Amino acid sequence: MADIQNQYRPDVVSPPGETLQELLEELGMTQTELAERTGRPKKTINEIVKGKSAITPETALQLERVLGVPASFWNNRERLYREHLAAQAEATELEQHLGWLSRFPVAELIRRQWLRQAAHPVEQLRELLNFFAVASPEQWEAMAVAKVALYRRSEGSHPEALAAWLRRGEIEAQEVVTGPFDRKRFGATLDRLRALTRDPPESFRPTLTEECARVGVAVVFVPEIPGCKVSGATHWMNGKAIIQLSLRYKTDDHLWFTFFHEAAHILLHERSEIFLETDAPMSDDREAEADRFAADLLIPPAAYEAFIRDKAQDLSETLGAAIRDFAATHGIAPGIVVGRLQHDRRIPFSRCNELKRRFAWRPDGEPETK
Repeated sequence: MADIQNQYRPDVVSPPGETLQELLEELGMTQTELAERTGRPKKTINEIVKGKSAITPETALQLERVLGVPASFWNNRERLYREHLAAQAEATELEQHLGWLSRFPVAELIRRQWLRQAAHPVEQLRELLNFFAVASPEQWEAMAVAKVALYRRSEGSHPEALAAWLRRGEIEAQEVVTGPFDRKRFGATLDRLRALTRDPPESFRPTLTEECARVGVAVVFVPEIPGCKVSGATHWMNGKAIIQLSLRYKTDDHLWFTFFHEAAHILLHERSEIFLETDAPMSDDREAEADRFAADLLIPPAAYEAFIRDKAQDLSETLGAAIRDFAATHGIAPGIVVGRLQHDRRIPFSRCNELKRRFAWRPDGEPETK
């Protein structure tokens, strides 16, 4: 695909009629004689020479017989010329949309190598259209209309930055080979994935993606970009479920809650929807349902209530040890327990943060322990 996209596109392509006229002059043949020999009207031959009419495949075969030049040559010249005319017309049209290009974080997308850098603004606009897999800015706008409410729900996020981040997730998800989506098996897989919360990303990342791929869910880690304040997203593409994680805040409690929250949307809610995990308060009942699902799957409710009753009010130095013991008993990372207690205002946000595992992005775009 890259070879096709990066083919040389000359600034000037002459009409094939010019080549035809040069050949006639070399042979000492008039347009009238060529018309007689090919059986084409003289007017048609003249319009071909002037570039007003195209050389059809039928005419190309006739020129081959009369002039000895292969029909493939004439067909190729005609194709290149018509492509050149179309590209010129497109460039003129795209010139009117350079303001659309400026709405996107193009420099950041180039820095991340999501976009190829182009020498001319119009070519850069073409690269952005290729990235989004749309033919024109109008088509992108038409597709974005359905997502306006989604963008508005993501308070603090720049719509175009968010759209670029989601699109990158789709591109990476296309490379993930998945089995058919199986809701029941995915739910069973989530119970097993709880144990991964105790592992570093170098270990849990491949297992997480492989286990989910088997049941039809592509999990992709896409680094956050400036202007996109989203922790995770759930969307569907051609029957494939996608869980997209940005590693925002870079702690294990936040990452794993986001993953299981997004998993809940896949299990419980409509395929046609795109769900985003943001800092903005959500009044949507489906978001509250996903929150409950993630919280209860990570920490059994009865056990959590018992722990709060017996231990969480104790702000002494023994609290950290109690959290470690509780986490070990229930097979999860202690940072997840800390995050839950902080979220529920059971302990201050300043307490026990040393129990959280912190992450960073490697240069190759993979998460690692910080």
